[in-house]
Amino acid sequence: MDTMSLLMQGFAVALTPESIMFAVIGAILGTLIGALPGLGPANGVAILIPLAFSLGLSPTSSLILLTSVYAGAMYGGRISSILLNIPGDEPAMMTCLDGYPMALKGKAAEALAISAIASFIGSFIATIGLVILAPILAKFALRFGPSEYFALFALAFATLGGITGKNQFKTMMAAAIGLMIATVGIDISTGVQRFTFNTLELFEGVDFIIAIVGLFAISELLFFLERHAGDGLKQVAINKLKLSAKDIIKVLPASFRGAVLGFIAGVLPGAGASLGSFISYTLEKRVSDKGEFGKGDPRGVAAPEAGNNGAASGALVPMLTLGVPGSGTTAVLLAMLISLNISPGPMLFQQNADLVWGVIAAMFVGNFVLLLLNIPMVGIFVKLLSIPPKYLMPVVTLIASVGIYSVSHSALDLYFMIGFGVLGYIFRKIDIPLVPIILGMLLGPEMEKSLRHALVLSDGDWTVLFNSGLSIGLWTVAILGLILPMIVGPIVRAKMSKSKEAVKDV
Repeated sequence: MDTMSLLMQGFAVALTPESIMFAVIGAILGTLIGALPGLGPANGVAILIPLAFSLGLSPTSSLILLTSVYAGAMYGGRISSILLNIPGDEPAMMTCLDGYPMALKGKAAEALAISAIASFIGSFIATIGLVILAPILAKFALRFGPSEYFALFALAFATLGGITGKNQFKTMMAAAIGLMIATVGIDISTGVQRFTFNTLELFEGVDFIIAIVGLFAISELLFFLERHAGDGLKQVAINKLKLSAKDIIKVLPASFRGAVLGFIAGVLPGAGASLGSFISYTLEKRVSDKGEFGKGDPRGVAAPEAGNNGAASGALVPMLTLGVPGSGTTAVLLAMLISLNISPGPMLFQQNADLVWGVIAAMFVGNFVLLLLNIPMVGIFVKLLSIPPKYLMPVVTLIASVGIYSVSHSALDLYFMIGFGVLGYIFRKIDIPLVPIILGMLLGPEMEKSLRHALVLSDGDWTVLFNSGLSIGLWTVAILGLILPMIVGPIVRAKMSKSKEAVKDV
């Protein structure tokens, strides 16, 4: 069956009343979460995963809800960037450069509308790219054996820090911690207990959903209270929208260029939405006439927004086709899939075609929902920024805690969640990234299984890991992914830090 037929079947799933309802709910919740400075899509999805389990949602409904939250949070990040000069998350940082100056000029409504349109274009084009590229990559990945998969997992860990990562050593250390946690439990192959300390609750290992909620959501809540405790945030007032067709046409080229660059950045290992946003803004500044970039140029709002939303959808490509997440949020979504006993990878498109194409079709639907929500209803989302965190954060914490408890009805899981939250808070204080820990927990068991399978097939000959062209190619990319950030990374980070300083000076 061709791709178009499968996509039409996906729309049959996505356009049911239940799917549309979850897409709308996810879009609203995601935009609200994205509008809060610092929370971001990964934390939003992490908070809502236990809730999806406790409600007993089907795999398709759960993924439609969470991918809509993901997309909505990417949209919502622009709100605080434009009105507060505080990025909702790191990819939204570049939007501050021209979004906030526009707001200071009394054009906040125009900046919010332009950013919503650019976000729609970026996400829509990237979803088309996902439809085209994902089946091709999935077919190619069918050639992978255990040796190739082991090399692929090594590549995922090697490129974790990315070009924008601060410290490769800390990234590798975090990945090692994740792999260590993944070994806890009973070894499936031998039946031997590993690091269980004769504790019954540890026989099945550490639940990565609990770890995700703790490391992402609870630690972020602690940070949020530390940064913004007390009063609500004061934002620039929103004027009456005065956006002409000419204004929209002017930013379309920037939006299309940003969408393509963002999608490429999302698909490539080690790049991500932050880099997608940065290169989109930088390229637009070079190819356009000088204008007023940095002083309130609408193209300086459109390009990074299209870039980071394009990268968000692009990051789903390696997650769905190879089982290797392309961003922190897709790592959280990967955990959701695994917990539903659905294995991402090339077989996903054959064994769970209804699910994967239903979710992809729902992304198209969700983009239209988000566009319709984010222009007329943006004032409602903005009001959330004025709510003092001392009232808002306990509600978010309660949702996360009730969700975790409702899944297992175990008080010990709550203690584990709090423990991971404190651990995540400490790690972030000393600049140890959290995504590699989660990725180590998620990919560790499969990586170990692939290694054992390869060695069994070769009678213990470890050279089997390098005996095919595919595995050699993957190992080569992995080595380059580990070394290049040490060379190119400082240059890119220096330029991005200048952009951050420019944001502070606005």
